[in-house]
Amino acid sequence: MPRLLAAQLLRMGALSPTPTPVPWTAPASAPAPAASWGSAEHPAGLASSTSRFSATAATALGATWFIQRTGPRERAMSRLVSALRASATSTSSSASPTEAADAVLAVRRAARHAPVRTACLEESAAAAFLLATRKLAVVWCHGIAADPVRLHAWVQTVDGDTVVEPPSTLAYTPALTIGARHQHHS
Repeated sequence: MPRLLAAQLLRMGALSPTPTPVPWTAPASAPAPAASWGSAEHPAGLASSTSRFSATAATALGATWFIQRTGPRERAMSRLVSALRASATSTSSSASPTEAADAVLAVRRAARHAPVRTACLEESAAAAFLLATRKLAVVWCHGIAADPVRLHAWVQTVDGDTVVEPPSTLAYTPALTIGARHQHHS
């Protein structure tokens, strides 16, 4: 290991000095969790919801798809994040838990009929866009869980409650959030 890197890691506390090399403790064994791309635990569109957002839900889903597909593939996530940030600035009040749930469920219902990928990333972004058209704020989250590494995207209310998500979403640590809680008031 390069000395400069080792010194920086020691200062940060990421490494601990030891007089002699010591073997690592064997990792604890556990059953491997099933593969998940964010929607395995809640089949999209099967929960009931009001039809209040259904027409715009399909439009929001289409906009999400368009943002991801317009331009170089390797920049798709960057474009989506930029669009989510822009839409978050257009909100003026917090979405209620009911309004947020209606939007998420409407997007999931619309996603059942979409001929394109509609997993958690697309659904959560479309729900955030849908609510932004009504000037309603939520917090869009993109997170990670370890062992094995898994990614998931979801929306939360401005107060931090997950919206129509299974309890296992709490295993994910948000790595990116858009829609700062302190910027929006009901």
